[in-house]
Amino acid sequence: MAVTTVDHVLTRDQIIWAFGPDLEPVLEVEPGETVTFQTNDCFTGQITSEDDLVTKIDFERVNSATGPVAVKGAEPGDSLVAEILDVRPIDVGFACLIPGFGQLIDQVQAPVTRLFRVENGWIEMNERVRFPARPMVGVVGVATDGETLTNGLAGRHGGNLDDHLHGKGARMYFPVRQPGGMFAVGDMHASMGDGEVCFTGVEIAGEVDIRFDLLKGKQGTWPVTELAERTPSSSCRSHVTRASRRRASRRRASARSRASRSRRSRPRRRLFARHSLKE
Repeated sequence: MAVTTVDHVLTRDQIIWAFGPDLEPVLEVEPGETVTFQTNDCFTGQITSEDDLVTKIDFERVNSATGPVAVKGAEPGDSLVAEILDVRPIDVGFACLIPGFGQLIDQVQAPVTRLFRVENGWIEMNERVRFPARPMVGVVGVATDGETLTNGLAGRHGGNLDDHLHGKGARMYFPVRQPGGMFAVGDMHASMGDGEVCFTGVEIAGEVDIRFDLLKGKQGTWPVTELAERTPSSSCRSHVTRASRRRASRRRASARSRASRSRRSRPRRRLFARHSLKE
């Protein structure tokens, strides 16, 4: 097994609560260097037992991100490359239900907190329920080009992407919009499905090893994640909705055009057939 050489460590008290255009770095690194980020859970240590309910926490202390880190030479128009070398959660995480949130809205009558033991690659809720750990990071991004967005939101800078693909081996490309890029990461999950169906994943603190690089003079509008088998991109609902509507509109226009061509050609074929029969 290859051993990761870590050049720097950031502690979980070096954090930001929002991504904006005026972030100041707590660390500057060279391309090719690796940083270990110690991250908080999404509620920044406010839930430590099943008696702690999400309805009682301070929502001003949600989704902290460790950083930011500036990468030397990163300029607007470049892509900052962040490769996740490892994600190491601690041994206890939690999940929460809250009335009115998530996909189980009609089923939730009262807030609930459940603790999970995370050990040897497995997540265990009790003697009967356990499933494989798939540690990943939910909040990951860089400085914006104008607006300031809290870490609970996602945008063209990244932010609260909550993508279960952002685990070990993912190579993420972020569009640089401020000198240095200003990268930060947090909101670790021991596991999460395709979204947070119950309002959370298995929220947990831990450490993330990230190696930085630059792609000069090239960038996408949104973050892109390179995996071994595919390269998915990130976006938000409003942008996806507009793109879907444009695509649907083009499909309808194409269908109308095909139908029109078909109607115009049909009489000519019938006339040709009648002429042939007369002969």
